[in-house]
Amino acid sequence: MQGAKDDIINLPKELAAFLKTDFAQAVHRIDVPVTGCALFAVTKPALVFLYDAFSKRDENSIEKRYWAITEKPPFLQQGLTGQLTSKTGELHHWIETKAGRNKSFAFNEDGQGRKKASLRYNILGEGKNYLFIEIELLSGRHHQIRAQLAAVGLHIKGDVKYGAKRSEKDGGIRLHARSLTFPNPIDKDQKISVTADPPLMDNLWVDFMKTSV
Repeated sequence: MQGAKDDIINLPKELAAFLKTDFAQAVHRIDVPVTGCALFAVTKPALVFLYDAFSKRDENSIEKRYWAITEKPPFLQQGLTGQLTSKTGELHHWIETKAGRNKSFAFNEDGQGRKKASLRYNILGEGKNYLFIEIELLSGRHHQIRAQLAAVGLHIKGDVKYGAKRSEKDGGIRLHARSLTFPNPIDKDQKISVTADPPLMDNLWVDFMKTSV
């Protein structure tokens, strides 16, 4: 987990103990309040191979999909406006991270210390108060999804750091790393795909899954 405190479970350490190995390092991390798929290498050659694959960000070999439940913004009552002009599309921003605040900010233009960030989104459905959005990450920036959605007026449920009205009872947020596809380090001509369901299937996640079928 990225940004984990001392009292948070150390996933690489737990994995190494389970596999009875001295080596386990994260390749694809998720932030502490986020659930879902993470990727670890348990050999040094696999780590080098996967780091290289992820650094190249080849869409033909790497695919990262997330699910987000966001608070329904007021502008939806008058139709989509601003940067969010359709229910499907891409968002492009420049991300600046404030390390001392552990927070990122999305801007519409480049600037000193900013990095290009892109994602594809698809609003799959909506409830009375929330939107159900599937996201494909095209880059990998700190808190990228949270910052980019907030920049267009969409706040992930529970994510008070990025503008949500209130927190979740368990301290998490409704952002879930749904699936991850990456090349097989052993057979480089094959790809591996993994999928994770939300850990707590309450009514909101059940409704989300109905829209994704």
